[in-house]
Amino acid sequence: MPTVQTPENRLQELGLTLSKVRPSVGNYVSCVRTGNLLFTAGQGVDQYHGKLGKDLTIEEGYKAAQQSMLNVLSAVSYELDGLSKVKRVVKILGFVNSTEDFTDQPKVMDGASDLLVKVFGDKGKHGRSAVGMAQLPNNTAIEIEMILEIEDEEDIR
Repeated sequence: MPTVQTPENRLQELGLTLSKVRPSVGNYVSCVRTGNLLFTAGQGVDQYHGKLGKDLTIEEGYKAAQQSMLNVLSAVSYELDGLSKVKRVVKILGFVNSTEDFTDQPKVMDGASDLLVKVFGDKGKHGRSAVGMAQLPNNTAIEIEMILEIEDEEDIR
């Protein structure tokens, strides 16, 4: 009998791991469920700080977006007790800390989008917005939030 490829298996094959859930820095929760939709709070990164177009290259931004998405997936995994209940990634919204004249936010956000497709396959294809911001909390390079459709709402904490 062939083994089932889980999202966690795919992350492991990519040499990536989910970290502990980052603590909230305000009066909010990291995930909210309504019906079979799960909405995440924005997740930044601890490793990449500064503005795209000044302090960071597009390649560094791509890596920051990938790390931010790993932080989002950590929150989702905690909420769902794993990633196998993800039925579909519906949409991601990426906030890119960038200079006024930087226009490559979509290239930066490909770091998150590419990761989702590698981890979830066709279920990871999603709608997306990538917007430039004048500043983000703690001068983080990026912040991402996500909307997911989930398989079984009964099994969620």
